Amino acid sequence: MNILVTGNMGYIGPAVIAHLRSVYPNSMLAGLDMGYFAHCLTHAHLLPECRLNRQHFADVRNCPGELLKDVDAVVHLAAISNDPMGKAYEAMTYDINYRASVELARRAREAGVSAFVFASSCSMYGYAEGGPRTEQDALNPLTAYAKSKVMTEQGLQPLASDGFKVTCLRFATACGMSPRLRLDLVLNDFVACAVASRTITILSDGTPWRPLISIRDMARAIEWAIRRDAAVGGNFLAINAGCNEWNFQVKELAQTVADVIAGVEISVNRDAPPDKRSYKVCFDLFKKLAPDHQPQAKLRDTISELRDGLQAMNFQNANFRESNYMRLKVLAQLRESGLLRDDLAWA
Repeated sequence: MNILVTGNMGYIGPAVIAHLRSVYPNSMLAGLDMGYFAHCLTHAHLLPECRLNRQHFADVRNCPGELLKDVDAVVHLAAISNDPMGKAYEAMTYDINYRASVELARRAREAGVSAFVFASSCSMYGYAEGGPRTEQDALNPLTAYAKSKVMTEQGLQPLASDGFKVTCLRFATACGMSPRLRLDLVLNDFVACAVASRTITILSDGTPWRPLISIRDMARAIEWAIRRDAAVGGNFLAINAGCNEWNFQVKELAQTVADVIAGVEISVNRDAPPDKRSYKVCFDLFKKLAPDHQPQAKLRDTISELRDGLQAMNFQNANFRESNYMRLKVLAQLRESGLLRDDLAWA
């Protein structure tokens, strides 16, 4: 099995590479990344890319064609990866997340790749009243990031064929400890607040709903998507990836963190404008089609692992929302240093 993972040097990539190496010990694993966040190592016991056979540094917008030669599966993680980044770099979000993704898939199909796994997002449900959203429900993307995911799914669907299986995993919000930790994710943010200042600051009124998934369970879902037979879901499948038990209100997440980490207070901004991103998600189809690859992580264990990882780093930065633990801040620093151009290509 020859697998190419794009965006492997981000937050999720190290967990994906570690998992794929464990289940495909004799496979050829290659990574493709721009390297924006290569230096953002956090409590890493080894360089995550040591588990790869090859690491390529390249812009996914200009992926060298030879990298797809003899590749069996492409795992496409590379993206402008959240709403604040999408707002700051809207044009590049559509270029990278949408146009480059569809072009990569087209070229992969031409090169004989048999499986294309796209890291999509439940954020495309946006604001959803009523019950949990299923794959058949209307989409309501509210941000450039979410819209780019919808557009990519629409662009990928006509490319799927008997020889080219496409799986779009609509992931819940990622969380958990990583060798390249991000703190611009709701649960990770709350644990960082708890460790650094003993006060969890909720920037909304705490009522919005979010589904979550640990990065290790994301890796398990990706493994399933690579292995998936087209008879299970069809040549093209867009599926919610997570579990029903991990739908939480933001205030519930904060309280659970405070229960796990003693002596923590919760501060809620009751004057905050309503957060329009609020949605529950139904993961019944994923449970049906991927019974052997269901999420295994427990919320309290995930919180404890984050706490322990941050403490091992001697993390004390109460102002971390202005630090390079936030991906938007890293890009801003690279641009201010003259290392990145306005189009986010290396200068």
